[in-house]
Amino acid sequence: MKIALYAGTYVKDKDGAVRSIYQLVASMIRSGHEVAVWSPDISAQEDGTVSVHKVPSLPVPLYRDYRIGFYLAVNERELDDFAPDIVHISTPDIVGGKFLRYAKKRGIPVGSVFHTDFPSYLSYYHLGFASEALWRHLVRFYNSCDVVLAPNEIVRSKLSARGIRNIEVWSRGVDKELFDPSHRSEALRNAWQAKGKTVFIFTGRFVFYKDIEVVMDLYQRFMDEGYGDRVRFVMIGSGPEEELMRKRMPDAVFTGYLTGSALPEAYASGDVFLFPSTTEAFCNVVLEALASGLPAVVSDAGGCMELVRRSQAGIVARAGDIDQFFSACLRLLNDEDELRVMKSRGLSFAENKSWTAINGELINRYQQMSEMRRANH
Repeated sequence: MKIALYAGTYVKDKDGAVRSIYQLVASMIRSGHEVAVWSPDISAQEDGTVSVHKVPSLPVPLYRDYRIGFYLAVNERELDDFAPDIVHISTPDIVGGKFLRYAKKRGIPVGSVFHTDFPSYLSYYHLGFASEALWRHLVRFYNSCDVVLAPNEIVRSKLSARGIRNIEVWSRGVDKELFDPSHRSEALRNAWQAKGKTVFIFTGRFVFYKDIEVVMDLYQRFMDEGYGDRVRFVMIGSGPEEELMRKRMPDAVFTGYLTGSALPEAYASGDVFLFPSTTEAFCNVVLEALASGLPAVVSDAGGCMELVRRSQAGIVARAGDIDQFFSACLRLLNDEDELRVMKSRGLSFAENKSWTAINGELINRYQQMSEMRRANH
């Protein structure tokens, strides 16, 4: 089977969605299939098993780490030369729409993924008025696909309520060899000046739609109430609000973006994962944290809460409620037994989330779609 994959970004480890895409591509290759990728935002590829094509692009206003791509005649010739059996679209943008039209014109089955809850971002940029127009676009786009892949039941219900059809669940996995408590490093904790302290880890883009305001307010609450000598906040990532965060969290550790073995080492060297974002579709970072032995404190909105509730490996607080987040964090700070129980539950939950099993289900589904197409021609 030959799979043409379009993604808005294909830079390894850039975010949770891209890590999922890389894992899917790797699973497809291991299963003996041929994959070609198109994206406006690519990194140097490690090997030649995947053909990667760059489409022309411009930076996204307000979000310059990501790019808007454009589809040219050369991209269509590349697709024709590849002759895909399936088209997989990860981003419903301008180029994603062109890939969809290409596939429909040639009768090629199309699967598309709801990786990112873009409409929920708009209010953080005072653009909430555009939310309904964006949803209308998404409904038209997804209803033109043969299958729409939601990461969990929460998102499936949300999409269905909007009138989107043909929704199936493609969950997310975790690389247990990479994310594991065995990577805990006392040397790293000492470098963080965290000896004898409870380390709260946040991982992600430093942007308001990740609810960093809650993180900053929570940090201040700990300081104001005299817990500064018992906690250490470690902020993994970067983004446009980093300067503000550093100013408001002077005693926090800012690591920058971490990749390769540095990221799982940092996870495993923490104690509690703090992630108040309400805009997540699945929340890969929470699954990575659970696999690393960190209970998670998350919001009761977005995809993170489903992972915490199913695993019983953390606490769900009311979105934006500093009092509830502070109480939850304080509970884990003061109760070592509960922290240990939740850590064990999270590790057990993550054991059954291998990428091989989860991606195998999607690959089998695509094979069915491809075989059905061949049978009808």
